[in-house]
Amino acid sequence: MTILPLFKELGLSQETLLALKAKGFEEPTPIQRSVIPLLLGETCDVVGQARTGTGKTAAFALPMLERIDPAVRGVQGLVLVPTRELALQVSEEIISLRGSRTLQVLPIYGGAPIFDQIKRLKRGVQLVVGTPGRILDLLERRELKLDAVTTLVLDEADEMLNMGFIDDVETITAATPKERRMLLFSATMPDPILQLARRRMGKYQLIREESKDLTTELTEQIYFEVRESDKFEALCRIIDVSENFYGLIFCRTKVDVDQVSRKLLDRGYTADLLHGDITQRERERVMERFKAKRNTILVATDVAARGLDVNNLSHVINYSLPHDPESYVHRIGRTGRAGSEGTAITFVTPDEYRRLLFIKRIARTEIRREKLPGVSEVLQVNMQRVKSEIQGMLAVTADPQSLKLARELLMENSAEEVVSTLIARGYGELFRSDRYREIEDISHRRKEAVNAEGRTRLFIALGRAHGHTARSIVTLLAEKSGVAENAIQGLKLFETFSFITVPFEDAEKLLRFFKGDKEKKPLVTRARAEDGGHGGHGDHKKPHGKRPAFKPAFKRKKK
Repeated sequence: MTILPLFKELGLSQETLLALKAKGFEEPTPIQRSVIPLLLGETCDVVGQARTGTGKTAAFALPMLERIDPAVRGVQGLVLVPTRELALQVSEEIISLRGSRTLQVLPIYGGAPIFDQIKRLKRGVQLVVGTPGRILDLLERRELKLDAVTTLVLDEADEMLNMGFIDDVETITAATPKERRMLLFSATMPDPILQLARRRMGKYQLIREESKDLTTELTEQIYFEVRESDKFEALCRIIDVSENFYGLIFCRTKVDVDQVSRKLLDRGYTADLLHGDITQRERERVMERFKAKRNTILVATDVAARGLDVNNLSHVINYSLPHDPESYVHRIGRTGRAGSEGTAITFVTPDEYRRLLFIKRIARTEIRREKLPGVSEVLQVNMQRVKSEIQGMLAVTADPQSLKLARELLMENSAEEVVSTLIARGYGELFRSDRYREIEDISHRRKEAVNAEGRTRLFIALGRAHGHTARSIVTLLAEKSGVAENAIQGLKLFETFSFITVPFEDAEKLLRFFKGDKEKKPLVTRARAEDGGHGGHGDHKKPHGKRPAFKPAFKRKKK
């Protein structure tokens, strides 16, 4: 029997098919069906309009892996991405697709030690996934050579344009051989992107992939901020306040799946599980029970849930925040199908908030913050549910013996005593407040300096008078603190100072590193409200009158 016949029809090798099977792939997505045969066969360049979640990484990675020669030590494939998160995500995906091939894949991005990356390059790397700033830096140092590149990929090109990387992309593109193949993927096609394609690409073919099904309008997307230790309690509250809960719960590891499903069973819920250790026969049994709604809760890992065909789920719950936007889109795509409304819920710890913002931006979707239902609210919902259930029972005519016993009980006891006793015996567990424990509200743990996009405005006591340019300040801050260059945005350069905006976690890192001492004012401080703090855009023409003069600890080196 042929392995993955639909993928084989695209022209992929047996080695690649085995790697796809191991990852749980079953059939190609539309963008993969369009792009893979084109890249394996013809020699034209490709411009693909496709969003996160369409499978575009595999669409360009699989043909690249087929063409790269592991015996050649030089860089043969280069993928440019806008952020370090994407650099890691794409490189991990490519590594998982390479199968038994011995070729080396290296993510390169600012914020990581550059000399470690140089060492890896010298040992021999065939495929590099990197951000424009760090790639350009390595080119200028002559530590990265692109003369052997046969395939150049620009991924999330519109994001690179929005982040101001388009000039760097042009420079890097010009450093690759003219005969190389170029692939450009973008969710939107603004004029600068199309102009870049016309300038740097030869004859290219445009592939457009409709993205209407990525995050359906029928899916309500919300998130709750909770501590890791409160996730299970939060999960139980959501299940209990939901009418006819029928959902998938995603965990990151097999261990998490085992623990969550066991705790659900201990609490009295009908739950099943799926992960890589489940045999095919047991998997079929689990899915049979789940589709028949004999079990209404299924806890699973991403890999185990691939290919599940269930259309009427009420909920998808990200018990563990997915690592990347593509996984998020795939997960929540299992609800809100076939005309039915659904809810996608994500649990986020304070440390994960920045990753949530990254997922929202790249997936181009809105995920609304909500407050978890309180214990009294859950108990009230339980009470209404029991009341409705009992009223439904009253519609059924009782048998004569039951009626006789009821009359006898009511002659000897009050109606309230009889009914309350029966309710307590049949439903008492649902009314116990100690069944639930309090969950701490942790929303205040995020700093007030964070704006709606999760970014913080910082004041930098360096400017033109200190011999700096905007680029040299970004490079200095990144290399000294370990913050990625592409995380430092919105730099406004003045004569003796500058402003930047960075994700709040990176802001904390910069503030800690440049905190100064008793003798010296810190190089980096929070921007004040009158400076355009909290993400504002102060347009200063002169230095701060009240801010003490600052003698910079670092100066730009003269070239």
